[in-house]
Amino acid sequence: TELTQILATKTRFHKTKAKHLLLAHQNWPTIKKEIQESNNQYHLREYLFKNVKGIGMKESSHFIRNIGQNNNQLAILDRHILRNLAKYQVINNPNISLSKKRYIKIERKMKNFAEKICIPLDHLDLLFWKEGTGEIFK
Repeated sequence: TELTQILATKTRFHKTKAKHLLLAHQNWPTIKKEIQESNNQYHLREYLFKNVKGIGMKESSHFIRNIGQNNNQLAILDRHILRNLAKYQVINNPNISLSKKRYIKIERKMKNFAEKICIPLDHLDLLFWKEGTGEIFK
C-alpha cells in the first residue's frame, strides 16, 4: 500500500506499523470517543495500551502528552531516559525490558525523583532526552 511505501523510507517494521495504523484508523471513532470522554490520564493510557494494536505504555504516554492530556503525570520511558535514571541512581539497570508492571514502577520512581529535585516530570523527561540524544526537539 501507499502507507507502507511511505513508512518504508523512515520506519523500522514498516509493514506491521502500516497494518496497525490502518486498524487504528478503522477504529478511530471508538478511540476518539474514549479520548474525549476520559478525564483520567491513567485510564486513557490503559485503554490505548489494551485497545490500540501496536501501541505500548511508552507510546500511549507519548500520545497522551502530545494531545495535551498528560497533566505532568505520565513518563515516556525510553532507553535514553532509563540510562539517565540509572546514572542518577533512581533505578539500577537501564537495560531491562519494560513490562507494564515494571513501566509503572519505574514511572513512579521517576516522579518521586522529579519531585525531590523540584523539576516537573515532563521537563525532566525532556532534559534526559537532550542528554541522551543531543537534541532538544522531541
